[in-house]
Amino acid sequence: MSPAGVRVRVRQPKRHFTTTLVARKDDSTSSSPTPSTLYTFSDIQSLTAQADPKRILIDVREPAELQSTGKIPGSHNLPVTSAPDAFFLPAEEFEERFGFEKPGNDVEAIFYCKAGVRSRAAARLASQAGFAGRIGEFPGSWIEWEKNGGQIEREK
Repeated sequence: MSPAGVRVRVRQPKRHFTTTLVARKDDSTSSSPTPSTLYTFSDIQSLTAQADPKRILIDVREPAELQSTGKIPGSHNLPVTSAPDAFFLPAEEFEERFGFEKPGNDVEAIFYCKAGVRSRAAARLASQAGFAGRIGEFPGSWIEWEKNGGQIEREK
C-alpha cells in the first residue's frame, strides 16, 4: 500500500517474441569430417607386430588410465579430454608437449581409448584440424584389446 492508502499495482510488460528453430540446408562448401577407416582387433595386432612408419597408433586416454592398465605396444598418448587443443598445435609445440612427432600428411593416425567413445571424438577433431593425412579408429579400443589377450606395454 502506498502512503495515501491507495494500492499501486505494478504490471509486468508482455513479452512479444518467439524463437523459431530453422534447420540449415546442407552447404556443399562446408567442410565435414572425412569418415575414419575402422580397424579390428586383428588389424591392430598386425600393426603392433610389424610397425609401419606410415601409421601411428594413438591412445587418447588420460595418463593415469595408462598407468593403471598399460597400453597397446608402440602407441603414443594424446589425452583428448585434458588436451583437446593438441590437434591444432604447431608441429614443434606438439612434439614438445606430447613427446612424439605430429603426424604429417603422409601418415595415418589411428585412435583408440577405453571403449571407443573418446577415440571417435578424437578422430573427428583430428579430421577437422587437418591432423595427419588419414584418420583411423579402433572402435573396440582397450576393452576389446584386453579381452582378446592383446599384448600390453606398461608405462615406465
